[in-house]
Amino acid sequence: MLDDLDLNAIQDENARQLTRRLLNLIEQLSASLREAQAENQRLRDENNRLKGEQGKPKIKANTPKRTPTNYSSEKERQKPVQRHKRSKKAEIKIDREQVVAVNRDTLPTDAEFKGYEDVVTQDILLKTDNVRFHKEKYYAVSTRLSYLAQVPQGYEGQFGPGVKALIPALYFGMGTSEPKILEFLTTAGIQISDGEVSNLLIQNQEE
Repeated sequence: MLDDLDLNAIQDENARQLTRRLLNLIEQLSASLREAQAENQRLRDENNRLKGEQGKPKIKANTPKRTPTNYSSEKERQKPVQRHKRSKKAEIKIDREQVVAVNRDTLPTDAEFKGYEDVVTQDILLKTDNVRFHKEKYYAVSTRLSYLAQVPQGYEGQFGPGVKALIPALYFGMGTSEPKILEFLTTAGIQISDGEVSNLLIQNQEE
């Protein structure tokens, strides 16, 4: 379901950026959850082994067993292995920049300005983006018809593209139940009912 989400269909730039951040966050949380579940199962198996029980069976590839060749001392085996992580700082999207000034009262009289030292702090901002659209309305005597402006694509109905994308992302991507989705949205300030959450999920499946 998440693969069917077309972010380019969201015309509002702020809503599109917020939706993209939320989807990235959900993907990261899903990966962390899978890792935590695997680690939890490993610890359970180890605990059962120490108790003399058999852990959860694992299906392994049909490969011959190799004789262990680790002849290092116990001290060397216990030494943590250093992992070299690739820096992700260059991949971080900068949303805004802010100059942090030094308190001039703390500076000596001979202090000289030497430029800036940059640091990047990641954060996420979850807030409502409720819009009141003033739709232009015209009436032509010649045709006796009214002409009403249309809201931007994705804003049809009571909920915008961010809410419409977030609900299926939480439900299908994170396995979050509808009551929890409702609780999350109402806590964030969105006025929505459980029936409306269900309807948005149904509409997403139909699309």
